[in-house]
Amino acid sequence: MLLVQSERNTLLASLTAVVGVVERRHTLPILSNLLLEKKGSKLTLLATDLELQVSTQLDVEAGEDFALTIAARKLFDIVRALPDSARVKLDSKDSQVVVSAGKSRFTLQTLPAADFPRVETGAGLGEAIRLPQKTLKRLLQLVQFAMASQDIRYYLNGMLLVLDGKQLRVVATDGHRLSYAETQLETEAEAREVIIPRKTVVELSKLLGDVEDPVELRIGTNQVTIALPGTELVTKVVDGKFPDYQRVIPVSQPRQLKANRQNVIQALQRAAILSNEKFRGVRLVMSENTLGIVCNNNEQEEAADEIEVSYNGDPLDVGFNVTYLLDGLGAVSTEDITLSLGDANSSMLLTSEGEAGFKYVVMPMRI
Repeated sequence: MLLVQSERNTLLASLTAVVGVVERRHTLPILSNLLLEKKGSKLTLLATDLELQVSTQLDVEAGEDFALTIAARKLFDIVRALPDSARVKLDSKDSQVVVSAGKSRFTLQTLPAADFPRVETGAGLGEAIRLPQKTLKRLLQLVQFAMASQDIRYYLNGMLLVLDGKQLRVVATDGHRLSYAETQLETEAEAREVIIPRKTVVELSKLLGDVEDPVELRIGTNQVTIALPGTELVTKVVDGKFPDYQRVIPVSQPRQLKANRQNVIQALQRAAILSNEKFRGVRLVMSENTLGIVCNNNEQEEAADEIEVSYNGDPLDVGFNVTYLLDGLGAVSTEDITLSLGDANSSMLLTSEGEAGFKYVVMPMRI
């Protein structure tokens, strides 16, 4: 029996939106599957890992309604391997699905749709807030690189989302650096503060486009729903207390260094070739209108570079992790940046006039 047929590129776009949620190894075999559910001319694809759920819809030719689950990664790989112009058909055969296009045929096992777990939605959700997709995508780009990965302090393995009046803030930290970004909303919203898991932030970044089309957020006490045209993401939130980011961000640092962003990036990349592979340390040596960049390694090798900057503070020699510096410099897109510093033992603040709501803090390291 013919279940559904679709253009290859249309089906692939929908599969791409959901397949990242599926865990390759899971104790529940059905979580390796994708729920396909057809009602009328709408086909819904849904994937979940019990913490995060993503569903998307596409228009298909009308036929009999059905619901089944099928191996997500296998179906994705099959459709991706087909020619761009292919028309994909899914037929049911006993407890299997036959995927065909032209002379290609693939027979896949299914599991009952009734056994597929769903994340319940709607409990305690706040009012909807809307903003352009490209605005939210940019906010995520400015902070997500600073999230921790598999840290024992589980609340660092994610991103803080703060609603405060007409302001939306996002913050991420791994304990060694902190990235902060904010934007203004058109309407005022009830104050909310939640930690979104790392995986959710990564998948959401893939779904958002550089477009003005709206994205809608509803923040609850235990979950957040994010709706894009044709796609919905539901995520549980991390239960924990995020560090007080406002105390971490330094104010009124006495030393201000202004420089061309690309010049700093290129000098750091050159010097980093001879940095210690484990500690990745780099020394920033500041004197009048000059920034020296020095790296050493265990083989007694040294790289030294020097660029012109705008700086008239006291001389300063301070060490940082070169990867952290490059991450922050790579996140902003403006021509010039400002580094604000205290002394050799205090953190550095990276800002940029072109990214007014962005602040990046890096802790120093002894070299």
